[in-house]
Amino acid sequence: MEVKMQLSEKEMVGLYEMMVKIRLFEEKIADLNAQGFIPGLVHPYIGQEAVAVGVCKNLRKEDYITSTHRGHGHVIAKGAELKYMMAELFGKKTGYCKGKGGSMHISDIRIGILGAMGVVGSGIPIGVGAALSSKMRKTGQVTVCFFGDGASNTGAFHEGLNLAAVHRVPAVFVCENNLYGISVPQRQHQAIQDISVRAAGYGMPGITADGNDVVAVYETSGEAIQRARLGEGPTLIEYKTYRWRGHHTGDPNQGRRYRPMEEIQEWIKKCPIKRWGETLTEKKLLDEAKIKKIQEEIEKEIEEAVSFAKESPFPDPQDIFEDVYARKGVER
Repeated sequence: MEVKMQLSEKEMVGLYEMMVKIRLFEEKIADLNAQGFIPGLVHPYIGQEAVAVGVCKNLRKEDYITSTHRGHGHVIAKGAELKYMMAELFGKKTGYCKGKGGSMHISDIRIGILGAMGVVGSGIPIGVGAALSSKMRKTGQVTVCFFGDGASNTGAFHEGLNLAAVHRVPAVFVCENNLYGISVPQRQHQAIQDISVRAAGYGMPGITADGNDVVAVYETSGEAIQRARLGEGPTLIEYKTYRWRGHHTGDPNQGRRYRPMEEIQEWIKKCPIKRWGETLTEKKLLDEAKIKKIQEEIEKEIEEAVSFAKESPFPDPQDIFEDVYARKGVER
């Protein structure tokens, strides 16, 4: 695995650490959800860590992202603090959205997280609007819109990419193609193999890359982000990847109702964390002791986040009226 774009040894290890942080956080969340501490359903990002980490490594704090229902990995990679994420998932007042957003709606404008969106494809037009704003304000900010293969069939996708291309906004559209739209395989909901070919219809570059190779993600997204920052317009990137678990925590047995165990196991062998860890071990940047230390430090951070969430208060009933905005009607 060759690294073409310049990364320091510390940054290489940092990619590994961030992927492990996302993996361990998601495993903990799934366990807490099963225990009843986290209400509703959560959509694990396990298996797709390389996409969020590789892309967000190229972003600045002031750059924007829009995320999805499977968004924990994106917001962690963009710089969100685990304790505030955990509190939000617990529905507590100390969470990023004061306990009102939950798993699918975490946001923090201070670090460029415009929000995770529960409605499939809905983050794309929001991201295009943010990118158009950046262009008009001449801030040099770039917006990355994360979405899945199912979202690429929505009107929001086509309208968003068309507007972005016409106005040459500084946006990068990142499609995480995990091969299933809930339980429907891509081959049954699309007549194309590579979603990136749709970029041609809007006059923008389209790229397909290995979403389980963190360096491939880092390099391809880095080029697209730099292109956008230089005013050369948007890019559509498709990363082929796979979610190890079911669509959400209520989808049992890793989604084996609609996909074969052999397929799941084959993708698990392509684990992005294991692949990059082996590369770093070969480069003498990691060994068993360092890997163990990384895991222990992250586990400690996660446990501290859980304690913070458990000890935090729930919102007061009257808080339902806060942070709600409406335009007063014009009297006639």
